[in-house]
Amino acid sequence: MAQKEGAVEASAGNWDRDSGVDTAWNYIQQHPDTSAAGTNLSRLRRRIDWHIIPLMFLCYTLQFLDKVIYNYTAVMGINASLSLRGNDFSNIATFFFVAYLVFEIPNSWLLQKIPAAKWLGINVVLWGVATACGAAATGYRTLLVSRVFLGIFEATIGPSLLLISSMWYTKSEAAPRFCFWYCGLGVGQIVGGAVSYGFQHISTEAGMEGWRILFLVLGLVTVVVGAVTGFWLPDTPMHAKWLTDEEKMALIQHVSVNRTGIEGRRYRFKEVLEAMLDPQVWLLTLAVILLSVSSGVVTTYSSTLIRNLGYAPKQAALMNTPSGAISIFFTLLVGYGIRTQSHRWAWIVVCIIPGIIGGALMSFLSPQLHGSGVLAGIYLVNAIVAPLPVYYNWISSNVSGYTKRPFCAALVAGSFSIGNIIGPQTFQAKDAPDFLPAKYAVLGTQAGCAFVTVCLFVYYLWQNRRRSAAAAAAEATGERESEYLEAETWKGQTDREMRGFVYVY
Repeated sequence: MAQKEGAVEASAGNWDRDSGVDTAWNYIQQHPDTSAAGTNLSRLRRRIDWHIIPLMFLCYTLQFLDKVIYNYTAVMGINASLSLRGNDFSNIATFFFVAYLVFEIPNSWLLQKIPAAKWLGINVVLWGVATACGAAATGYRTLLVSRVFLGIFEATIGPSLLLISSMWYTKSEAAPRFCFWYCGLGVGQIVGGAVSYGFQHISTEAGMEGWRILFLVLGLVTVVVGAVTGFWLPDTPMHAKWLTDEEKMALIQHVSVNRTGIEGRRYRFKEVLEAMLDPQVWLLTLAVILLSVSSGVVTTYSSTLIRNLGYAPKQAALMNTPSGAISIFFTLLVGYGIRTQSHRWAWIVVCIIPGIIGGALMSFLSPQLHGSGVLAGIYLVNAIVAPLPVYYNWISSNVSGYTKRPFCAALVAGSFSIGNIIGPQTFQAKDAPDFLPAKYAVLGTQAGCAFVTVCLFVYYLWQNRRRSAAAAAAEATGERESEYLEAETWKGQTDREMRGFVYVY
């Protein structure tokens, strides 16, 4: 114990608390007599999973559900109710993502100044309010305003969950857990279809149209979940009241192998410049843009495409629910595969291949002659939602630096918005009912995404070969855990500043 305390004091003398050191290092200094020996990591990990993952899952489910119900309102009569004409429906969907994109800029700064858990809870409450306000829309402009505010408040979801996940898990542990909370997207698709079907049975004689009640109910549910998240989710592992000091120290030691830190408040502009010149960041950004073009099509227009196959509005809502099952299957497949076999890039390509096949079925089969084949294509395209948590995980695993990481997370989340801005705009009223340009866009962008992902794999492989083989071995075996008492481990350096940093691929 004396040796441990001496190590802490010696390291403390080499590093000033006020110079941007991780809050985990300050916690170590304040608890020099706390030993992590004897802590069962498997049991600790299960406790963390049950306290953290369900809330993250609920937030992501509601984020997608509050967004995708706009898709379902198209078959619930919103166009006729609000006199939407021409490309009004597409434009509203586009401006949601414009707002989402623009707010990523201040969001990257706010996430370093405000605890990610608190910031997430606040924004979940606010986007619930924005969703509920959609029920009061009287026309194009009022609906547009509610969706723009929804985009502003939802902008934090991806970066916040990314930062929160990276605090609690090592790189290999984080990948499947990213996929667990991301399964909320598939659940949102299933619930959205079922809820839309139910609300379409509400008679207008009840005093409020079904789509208005849908907005109101889901908005209020979101407000409740946001409030619970803000109060229940700890800001950092060091703030978790349900962990003992010994368990906190064990967790800090365990995640120190990431060499990405837990939390730092000092904003370093030079890390923003480094991110802007980092090839991996731009490859990730391009890949997510290409992936998200198809996501924008699926999120906004899948119900419309199914309805154009000859299904009634109520049937179209229900027929869209298998899309969620496809999303969940591939998301869990990717999470399991990465945890057991690694090779993130290969699992991304595995998911993109069904997306390409689905895009081809949608594009080259006649809806009138081969409706079942087109429907199968619509379902298969949903496989492409699974790679997004892998790209988020790459940011949390391969980008270090307390300013660089939230900035890159916001950049990748913003690129998701760019793809979703492009996607709905490929749907033009003049192309109805087949919307062939949109279907060709799905096919082409998925092929492009697969190519960029392979390029990213080659880049990481090249970078690792430039680094020390000994450092790579230490990273793989977890030998770096012994360095958690050294201030250098919690210095908050970027991945490019640390010569021993090893990229995962």
